Amino acid sequence: MTDRRKPMAGLLRDGEREPTGRRRAGLPTLLLLLAVCYAVAALGGFAAADAGQTYEGLAKPSWAPPGWLFGPVWTVLYGTIAIAAWLVLRHGKAGTAVAMGWWSTQLALNLAWTPLFFAADAYGIAFVDICLLLVALAATVVTFWRRRRAAAVLLVPYAAWVAYAAALNLSIWLLNT
Repeated sequence: MTDRRKPMAGLLRDGEREPTGRRRAGLPTLLLLLAVCYAVAALGGFAAADAGQTYEGLAKPSWAPPGWLFGPVWTVLYGTIAIAAWLVLRHGKAGTAVAMGWWSTQLALNLAWTPLFFAADAYGIAFVDICLLLVALAATVVTFWRRRRAAAVLLVPYAAWVAYAAALNLSIWLLNT
């Protein structure tokens, strides 16, 4: 009797090769991406250790969120940023290097924002940074969409939060100059 079951597409074990000969991104890659994203969060935290006090002391619009909300939101978002990249790497389509280039760019701009805003009190430069972040994030979403739609969808809450943060950054800049 022959086994008529077909192997499930995309469920290769970590390190197994695709028919193309490429290795699929497995659990170690996901863990590395999570480590990178949470390292960005930690570095931002170190760069602006007094961010909570600074935020509370700023003139803010009435629609500004409470300071305690940022930690939980960013914890979830950094996880989705890592998982989205992992899904793209697992998919292994042509153009993945370009998509990951955009992903890396948006992550670097994300990293730069916290020290600019909180440590340097450079609200205007931070606003320019977050606008560039939005552009890089949009390019990331588009390139991810072409490779793995679920990865792009995972970035939508992040994009919405960054757009909200950009509006908040602009408002704080205008109210505190």
